[in-house]
Amino acid sequence: MDSGSARRTPRKRADARRNEATLLDAAAAAFVSSGVDAPVRDIAARAGVGVGTIYRHFPTRADLVVAVYRHQVEACAEAGPTLLANGGAPYVALAQWIDLFVDFLVTKHGLAEALQSDDATFETLHAYFLDRLVPVCAQLLDAAATAGEIRPDVTAFEVLRGVGNLCIGAGDPRYDARRLVELLIAGLGQPRTAGPR
Repeated sequence: MDSGSARRTPRKRADARRNEATLLDAAAAAFVSSGVDAPVRDIAARAGVGVGTIYRHFPTRADLVVAVYRHQVEACAEAGPTLLANGGAPYVALAQWIDLFVDFLVTKHGLAEALQSDDATFETLHAYFLDRLVPVCAQLLDAAATAGEIRPDVTAFEVLRGVGNLCIGAGDPRYDARRLVELLIAGLGQPRTAGPR
């Protein structure tokens, strides 16, 4: 057996993947309502499993937080091509995907702080986030630019960074991050040329 195949993780059965997804969705919901320190018993109750099941899959809280984060990044990444394939205008698919991305960002109560901790488990997550989401955003931007719906000189990293920065104050009830993100996305539209006066 070569070293590459020795490192490969065996593929989980479909029912095991569904069960894990249910558990991760329950953990994500608990994190939204109570932060990343939500009691494991609450997460287990939401998922309809025993506490031992969670610890069997995720021995530490850091393992669970990382798994939830990766699960949500994957859902966001998979949504981009799906929205684009639905046959509507690429700009509409881009706006819908950015809306999902905003949901991902503003529902991370406490996750950002956890990810900035000294725990080595979190070190590779930011790179993973960029590796998965920048290409999806680029695909959507390219499709909308090719269709002539947006300006072609904006990069995916710029858009994701801009949206991320606008979402920083989302916890303040006086601040509507989603509205400002909508203005940002509207600003990507092709500039209108002024006609003769």
